[in-house]
Amino acid sequence: MARAHRVWVVDDDPDLRQMLATYLGDQGYEVRTLEGGTQLTARLEGRLGGERPDVLVLDLMLPGDDGLTLLRRLRDGGDDLPVVMLTARADAVDRIIGLEQGADDYLAKPFLPRELTARIEAVLRRRGRHGAGSPLPEAQPVLFGDCWLDPAARTLERNGVPVTITSGEFALLAAFVQHPHRPLSRERLIELARGPDCDTDSRSMDVQVSRLRRLIEPDPARPRYVQTVWGYGYVFVPDGRPR
Repeated sequence: MARAHRVWVVDDDPDLRQMLATYLGDQGYEVRTLEGGTQLTARLEGRLGGERPDVLVLDLMLPGDDGLTLLRRLRDGGDDLPVVMLTARADAVDRIIGLEQGADDYLAKPFLPRELTARIEAVLRRRGRHGAGSPLPEAQPVLFGDCWLDPAARTLERNGVPVTITSGEFALLAAFVQHPHRPLSRERLIELARGPDCDTDSRSMDVQVSRLRRLIEPDPARPRYVQTVWGYGYVFVPDGRPR
């Protein structure tokens, strides 16, 4: 039998931790609950033993280092651990900031436990063997500008230097390089990069494109390779020529 997926829940609300531990456990997950960033860091660094999670459910409003700080630390360290952010503030700005920092998904409190399960399952599907963000063994390496993308190894280099790229960023770049010179709507990009069941909105896709441009463009303010198609979406131009 396949092992249960490991989910870590980081939240300072003990009642919510207990409720999610019980519910997610009943759904077949292996659940660990943590109350804050100190415990999370110790666990991820292996100081307290145990295996890494498959998905991290991370509250935004934590005492000490908040969720965004912890997420930024993970991504800056090259860790692409899937993260679903939770927040009690129903502010679209929080969602955009979370996605800019590399969150895989976002859920506002209060929520039904099955909503969280759906988000976790969607992230796991995108990280699965054929999901968005997975290596593409049949795809050939692509050279554009000073960037070298190897889809089979899921690696990106720029000027010969490895670039840290999250699964979400890789999935989006892979979608572009597999459809060169073809304008793609935001909706189509969401489907290609995150799966047909994803409920990501177009504004969030714009944020993801902005993150990707910072990785591959000589001047992200004047993009050459991922160009905007006004009123529609984006197009990947490998030779960097203006359309």
